[in-house]
Amino acid sequence: MRFDMDKLAGAERYKLLASSVTPRPIAWVTSLDPDGRLNTAPYSFFNVMGHTPPTVVLGFLVRETGEPKDTPANILAGGEFVVNLVSEADAAAMNATCIDAPPGWDEASYAGLDLIPSDHVAPPRIASAPVSMECRLLQAVHPGPQQIIVIGEVVTMHVADHLVLDADRCHLDTPAMGLVGRVHGAGWYARTTDLFQLERPRFADVK
Repeated sequence: MRFDMDKLAGAERYKLLASSVTPRPIAWVTSLDPDGRLNTAPYSFFNVMGHTPPTVVLGFLVRETGEPKDTPANILAGGEFVVNLVSEADAAAMNATCIDAPPGWDEASYAGLDLIPSDHVAPPRIASAPVSMECRLLQAVHPGPQQIIVIGEVVTMHVADHLVLDADRCHLDTPAMGLVGRVHGAGWYARTTDLFQLERPRFADVK
């Protein structure tokens, strides 16, 4: 069946995209508002986009009023944020921070999270996260009135010690991170435990 996006409402386009592009990694973002109040929220329109500079991209939808949500508003105002990755052990706490709370409400305290000061940005990082990336805003793109795309540069990356196999070679124990991702529909997540490997072909081997 063909779906012409220009003939669908925004909610219908969202359902098609979010149900098809899966699993999506989750950016559990910590940021500070201009008054220094912490905001913690997960977003799955997220990924890394390159290494020189090391970049992450986050896609945000606006509130029904047309105003930016707390996280993009804080990033645009302060230019700094932390992307924390989500392990299955943190899934319930991450879900708790999805709550539709008013601006200024402390989701991290509500979810019982421990926080650690960051080294180079003002927002703290989540202590239990297997990986945390301190980021600075590179660019914000406004493709339409209901979307904000944030491009950030990763200035520092923290990885839990037990997940570092070889620091000199930057080898990490990715399976041991136990990361979860978003899939179709409200409230559905995927584990990253069912893996398989394919060797990349080499053109030199083709006869």
